[in-house]
Amino acid sequence: MAKIFCIANQKGGVGKTTTTVNLAAGLAQLGQRVLMIDLDPQGNATMGSGVDKRSLALSVYDVLLESASIAEARTRSDKLVAAGCSYDILGANRELAGAEVEMVELERRERRLKTALAEVDQDYDFVLIDCPPSLSMLTLNGLCCADGVVVPMQCEYFALEGLTDLVNTIKQVKANLNDDLRIIGLLRVMFDPRITLQQQVSEQLTAHFGDKVFDTVIPRNVRLAEAPSYGLPGVAFDPASKGAQAFVAFAGEMLRRLPKMG
Repeated sequence: MAKIFCIANQKGGVGKTTTTVNLAAGLAQLGQRVLMIDLDPQGNATMGSGVDKRSLALSVYDVLLESASIAEARTRSDKLVAAGCSYDILGANRELAGAEVEMVELERRERRLKTALAEVDQDYDFVLIDCPPSLSMLTLNGLCCADGVVVPMQCEYFALEGLTDLVNTIKQVKANLNDDLRIIGLLRVMFDPRITLQQQVSEQLTAHFGDKVFDTVIPRNVRLAEAPSYGLPGVAFDPASKGAQAFVAFAGEMLRRLPKMG
């Protein structure tokens, strides 16, 4: 059975998409079968995985409206195959923004992705879902089918406030829609050890959340920031960069933690 993780944070600009595509590439590099689902209408995770969102014949939009299955809609990037860290992609584009409105009247509207994933469960070891920053019908679909949530966050004051909101959201979804949902771990991203505030917030996180904070820390890294413009995760774009090596280490830590996740 695949482990299904949402990469979520209600605060924007914290590196959710960067985390999703690089964790997918890192896990694939370590021999795991991975499906990356882009639930954000901006389609950044799709483009960052080497797939042109404008040329998608089928997308996650078609899956949510049940006009296509995941097996029909998934695709692969030749760039990632060549780089040796290839994973399947269920892409998104602007069509997905319309799904919010169209799904309001539909039955099982929060569980459509869960139903679709059940058909391909045996095909993967991991399913990673890139969620939009808002608590929308799209995010709910992700949270309803997930085993847990990976929370990328910057070590800044406002990030702590956003984390409180996210924890409350997860509690509500757990109580009403998905009893299995929990926070898998907090990932410190865009970390600069020279900034005293970031060190202080990092220490607060560890003190409060304990082993829920991943040991791996993703540094602020120019190569990770450049990679999306080439349509690649940083892990494939510049494997020798500190950012890429940190994400491969994070993928390894995720695999080591699996037995404890139940």
